[in-house]
Amino acid sequence: MKSLRLVMASAPWVLLLAAGPSFAAEEVEQAPTSVSDIVVTAERGRDVLARVPLSLTVTDGALLRDLGVRDIKDLQLTTPGLLTASSSNQTFTTARIRGVGTVGDNPGVESAVGVMVDGVYRPRNGVALGDLGEVERIEVLKGPQPTLFGKNASAGIINVVTAVPSFEPSLNLEATFGEYGTEGGSIGLNGPLIEDQLAGRLYVATRQRDGLYSVRTGEGPRTATDDQNENYDTIRGQLLWTPRDTVSARLSADYTARDERCCVGVQVLTGPTAPILAVLSPDGGVMATHDPDARIAYSNRDTNTRIRDRGVSLHVDADLGWARLASVTAYRDWRGVISQDWDFSSADIAYRPDDGSWSNRFRTLSQEFRLSGETARFDWNAGLFLADEKLSRRDSILYGRDYEEYVGRLLTRSAGNPLGQADGVSQLTGLPFGTNFIEGEGQWDAYAQRAKSAALFGQIDYRLTDAVTLSAGVRAAHEKKTMTADYLNMDGGAACGAALARGVSNAMLCLPWSNPAFNTLRQSESLTDEGVTGMVRAEWQVSDQVRLYGGWSRGRKNGGFNLDRGQTNLVPDASRAFPSERVDAFEVGSKAVLLDDTLLLSVAAFRQTYEDFQLNTFLGTTFLVRSIPEVRAKGAEVDAIWRPIEGLSVQGGVTYAQTEYGDDPIAGLPLLAGKRMSFAPLWSGALSGTYERNVWGDLTGRVTLGAKYSSAYNTGSDLDPIKVQPAHWRVDGRIALTRDDAWRVEVWGRNLFDETYRQVAFGAPFQTGTLGAFLGEPRTVGVTLRLAR
Repeated sequence: MKSLRLVMASAPWVLLLAAGPSFAAEEVEQAPTSVSDIVVTAERGRDVLARVPLSLTVTDGALLRDLGVRDIKDLQLTTPGLLTASSSNQTFTTARIRGVGTVGDNPGVESAVGVMVDGVYRPRNGVALGDLGEVERIEVLKGPQPTLFGKNASAGIINVVTAVPSFEPSLNLEATFGEYGTEGGSIGLNGPLIEDQLAGRLYVATRQRDGLYSVRTGEGPRTATDDQNENYDTIRGQLLWTPRDTVSARLSADYTARDERCCVGVQVLTGPTAPILAVLSPDGGVMATHDPDARIAYSNRDTNTRIRDRGVSLHVDADLGWARLASVTAYRDWRGVISQDWDFSSADIAYRPDDGSWSNRFRTLSQEFRLSGETARFDWNAGLFLADEKLSRRDSILYGRDYEEYVGRLLTRSAGNPLGQADGVSQLTGLPFGTNFIEGEGQWDAYAQRAKSAALFGQIDYRLTDAVTLSAGVRAAHEKKTMTADYLNMDGGAACGAALARGVSNAMLCLPWSNPAFNTLRQSESLTDEGVTGMVRAEWQVSDQVRLYGGWSRGRKNGGFNLDRGQTNLVPDASRAFPSERVDAFEVGSKAVLLDDTLLLSVAAFRQTYEDFQLNTFLGTTFLVRSIPEVRAKGAEVDAIWRPIEGLSVQGGVTYAQTEYGDDPIAGLPLLAGKRMSFAPLWSGALSGTYERNVWGDLTGRVTLGAKYSSAYNTGSDLDPIKVQPAHWRVDGRIALTRDDAWRVEVWGRNLFDETYRQVAFGAPFQTGTLGAFLGEPRTVGVTLRLAR
């Protein structure tokens, strides 16, 4: 087992440490009893949460560890108003704040919720999905962040701050075992390399888990009978150099390899095409009577996912006397090679092969310089952000051996005009039956996009009086994107071309992947996107305990290109471009420190209005980005952190967000006008609590519970009522027993009440009336062992 190999590989380190200088056990991260001591970097400088005039949720490293949060997808358990979901692949993960986010299935669309890991911008939410390692805290900033963070944060920011190297030596070992074959482990090593000048931190982890679905594979060629497993290895290393008190440099590097299967869907409704599939597959093709709780999926083709994510960054901080200089230089290379059973059945209709012809790759070079300083009356922050992002996308949809017969049977049912005749020749195309759609042929496309970005930004806080502060910020951004698309039909679109030559026009024969008008077509486009964003805000320190604030901000998200085939009346769309998304937001709120500095209460009310909102919607065959004229989000939220006594910490909150489309009709999407958006629950709540106390002698017990509530919301971009996910709870928990912080045994459970809920519901391609869904994970229990020196 990999986890055991990892522990065995750590043995030399353990012996070396035992023989060498004594390492102090790394202290268990104790949350301060005083809530006014909680530190954040929400405005790119260290400040305490009680003074930051923003709506944000902060989760510290101890709570993240106790709730088993390893990536941004798990983070929604601790954050009201945050919803994350994955669709046909884990790389297509979307984060939404206050009901606003960007569907991640199309990499040409940038994320409305930005993700920053140690000050480095990640280009898409799915690209940021991975083991974050040893984390100090995660901050979720709600609403547009138009000035200080990366780019394109039109709905919010997830700001991840990992643990930096320190000069206090420590060694941490962890091994985890659980249901569904869960096993894994990690090693964390930290300490000085050169006394008071150079420190290092190393984190190595491996995780495995069997699939969460049982799969019916028909006649194959797929052999794996489970899906949505876990199998990855990651390593993160950091060096901290402090040549003098006024200068520090931190070099970070990380590498992650994932080789997994994901994602099949279960049926939540079985349509009238099921009898045709039953003829083509020995196991029925789909479930005759839908039963999502059974977690049985049908897929005759592989759903492999191979991800390689690597990066390096250099952080330099210097005190110049008159200002502080910060520089972040980073390069990241992320590639996901994926495959798919496109029709979500065990009949062999269409698929994306496991050969790299369906893949995405991001290579991003970024540089940020930031100067900050303060005087008696002014705090200021100014900087320059540069980025060069190269996106390579490959896309293919190939015919399976049953494609031709399935289409023929569909046409027979719908028009009484079969594709194949008794004489073996298609009446529609004139081609011999068996040559219209040949197995292994189909669409084979390539996209290359490059985005060069530059932005100047600045923000100033002016203390008008000891109690009143006025703030203003501005960001001027320029971006140029170029895109080239190369389309290929491996069979030249033979069936469609033959039908058209005979004067027969049939949409099912000329779907985008079989339309000869795309064959050898090349399209090149470019767009220049410029805009100014900013904010103004006022703060009033009413008393030592209460602070009020209110302000306006304008955010935006760059335009781009729809990286998928699009056609109108069988003619390829001349342009793939869509415009930028803009938002005006108003927010008022308060921060109050109460009950002898043990309760921090944050309250905010907001109103956000989006123009040209970028909606990425699935048309049943391809994805299309639509610009929605108006989207409105208004509501209120409450966050609280309460630490009444030593050992007890409770935090949580409630978000009410009424996030709706504008009233104007939207062509092709008749259900949207004036309705609440998909993935936008009206109510969202989160509550987490940890209690630790001595139980006997030098043994300490620790209990942690985390709960998340979401009211009902629609999971389909078309707002089909059948795609509604009812209101539900998700509850996780952990019980730990520790001795002098040297060892710890933890029993944990995820989704303790085994709630079945849909991440995304979708119309199954080529299956009229059949609805599928990608489910959240079922209940899983296990045990974790930790050792520290």
